[in-house]
Amino acid sequence: MTTVVTPTTTTMRRYRRQGEIDYARLDYNPDEPVLKPDAMQQNLQLLEIFGLLSAHFTDFNRRPDVFLDANTIICYDPADLNVRVSPDVYLAFGVDAQAIRPRKLYLPWEVGKPPDWVLEIASSSTGREDVGRKREIYARIGVPEYWRFDPQDGEYHGQKLAGERLVDGEYRPIALTTAPDGILKGYSPVLGVSLCWDDGWPRLYSPATDTYLERWQEVVTAREAAESRAAIEQAAREAAETQAAVEQAGRLAEQAARRSAETRAAAERAKRRAVESELEQLRAQLRRQPTDR
Repeated sequence: MTTVVTPTTTTMRRYRRQGEIDYARLDYNPDEPVLKPDAMQQNLQLLEIFGLLSAHFTDFNRRPDVFLDANTIICYDPADLNVRVSPDVYLAFGVDAQAIRPRKLYLPWEVGKPPDWVLEIASSSTGREDVGRKREIYARIGVPEYWRFDPQDGEYHGQKLAGERLVDGEYRPIALTTAPDGILKGYSPVLGVSLCWDDGWPRLYSPATDTYLERWQEVVTAREAAESRAAIEQAAREAAETQAAVEQAGRLAEQAARRSAETRAAAERAKRRAVESELEQLRAQLRRQPTDR
């Protein structure tokens, strides 16, 4: 069964759209994120963590109050939309996801808050920036939790896994543990689960149930299997209903045939009675007539 995690949030914030965006004045194209030259170093892990978050926090974009995106632009200066940062993955809870997406940019002053959770995945070209400039930006704009994941055994971040909570405007490290299974874990209060580093691969773990959450492919497979079972059951119900309707129609036809036969038999009996009555009348008349001598 799919575990959908629902962190405690306030009700959905109203999106406060503030005028039109002059996209032509931007020095970047929000529809075409700039690809990193070493994207292959992080693409598989990025797809996996995005899939996990999508499966367990947005129910594959079915939740209207959770916004999840990757490699898109967060602007943090209302006076200049060219002042920006692009996280590898970020999540915001209690926001109007449907209102955010058409704007093509995440604008905290319109959304009502910054993202709640940001993750950067290390690569040779981004590792230093992830632990330096980006970390400072996320603290400045008020991102409550900032995580870093280094698939290359900590080569570019200096740590395999790192999580930090914003306290009084500064990031404080989140404690990490290595369980008997050898997997490095750090509990995220924002997500309500632990982010894990498993031989360079991201996973999610629920301390409440002491289980790893299903990989997103497993969630998709289980959902497809459930939908397939539901379709088969629905088809069986419809077939049974059709068969019942056919049988009912047969019974009604038989009843109609019986009623028709009974009507014909009654008509024939009535006809015979009428003929017999006429014959009897004729006989009576004949009996009353004088006999010739």
